[in-house]
Amino acid sequence: MLYIDEGVLLKIAEALGDEEAVKVIDILKNSNEVTDDEIANKTGIRLNSVRKILYKLYDHSLVAMRRTRDENTGWFIFHWKLQPDQLEGFIISQKKRVLEKLKARLEYEKSHDFYYCFTPGCKKIPFEEAVELVFRCPTCGKPLMHFNNDKIIEILTEKVEQLRKELGE
Repeated sequence: MLYIDEGVLLKIAEALGDEEAVKVIDILKNSNEVTDDEIANKTGIRLNSVRKILYKLYDHSLVAMRRTRDENTGWFIFHWKLQPDQLEGFIISQKKRVLEKLKARLEYEKSHDFYYCFTPGCKKIPFEEAVELVFRCPTCGKPLMHFNNDKIIEILTEKVEQLRKELGE
């Protein structure tokens, strides 16, 4: 079996689910092939929750599934195993998705002038909207002041560059 980086598996599990997903992946990585029923018994997670997690992993090609039929009941039994060779592709596709979102946000931040009342919980408002609101916060009613988003642009630019380097763009 291929060496699987624990940290990478943990991050993938967290991205796709929660603590339960981490437990399911932990069982999968220590088994050659295992049924959803066995995973539920070993983890104490409800069977339908285990299945939801497995199908999520399957949708991303991170696990393979083999189906057999129970001789006595005629029901299908699903056997699952981790596909470690698919992890890198999954991570790359997730990074590309995040990069696109960051680029869109960066473009939005660069192309708008914002106003804000500086009250925690209130949102910054684009200039066009602020004009319509007569520069009054729609949430708290305080006057809207110009908001300098240079720091946000700087951070987004750094993140975009970092991801581009990681993806070799």
